[in-house]
Amino acid sequence: MSRPSEDSNRRMLRARDAMDRSYAEPLDVPTLARLAHVSEAHFIRTFKVTFGETPNRYLQRRRIERAMFLLRSSEETVTDVCMTVGFSSVGTFSRVFSEIVGEPPSVYRKRGPLAPVPSCFAMAWLRPGTNTAVSEKPTSATGL
Repeated sequence: MSRPSEDSNRRMLRARDAMDRSYAEPLDVPTLARLAHVSEAHFIRTFKVTFGETPNRYLQRRRIERAMFLLRSSEETVTDVCMTVGFSSVGTFSRVFSEIVGEPPSVYRKRGPLAPVPSCFAMAWLRPGTNTAVSEKPTSATGL
């Protein structure tokens, strides 16, 4: 596939920004494709070419990134964190968290509170990588 155009990049950025803002909300491919003004199939293909990962993987990483922060900076239970960041199943949350971070949420939490450094440094240091294997299986035919 050829390199996306500037217009295409803007469309994908619009959808990615919506994912960043509303990561905890139920998001699906049809809604995101409408935001980008493209078909669902074109959206998935172009998003992957533009950002190097599928919309599903991107959304999972954003949710796990936020969960990592909450697990180390709040007293919320793992179940509460799971629901807060947009997962509807603790089992799925734990599986995805373990795949991305390399350990279950309960073990990650035992590391204790985050060090007192500017949050931008902490978030950059703790951000999960894009090369971590995560199941791409969507929860529904058109969902993420």
